[in-house]
Amino acid sequence: MIHIYSAILHGDRLEWTDAPPTPEVRGRSVRVKIEVEDEVERAERGRRMADALRKLAAGDGALAEIEDPVAWEREIRQERPLPGREQ
Repeated sequence: MIHIYSAILHGDRLEWTDAPPTPEVRGRSVRVKIEVEDEVERAERGRRMADALRKLAAGDGALAEIEDPVAWEREIRQERPLPGREQ
């Protein structure tokens, strides 16, 4: 099972930002993978997401090209017909 703990890396030390690992984990050697977040990329992704949500909220017709939302969703999800259900 994978457990995820948030921390900030300071040189070769970790500072836990959420709940630290359980005593069972802290008491032994464990294999870990460290993912370094690019703060600039993260901020840019957040800004783009906020812009997209603002446009949707403004109702500027961002989804106006979708004539039949049900058909569009089926195409996107690549749904298959279910037995006993009409299309």
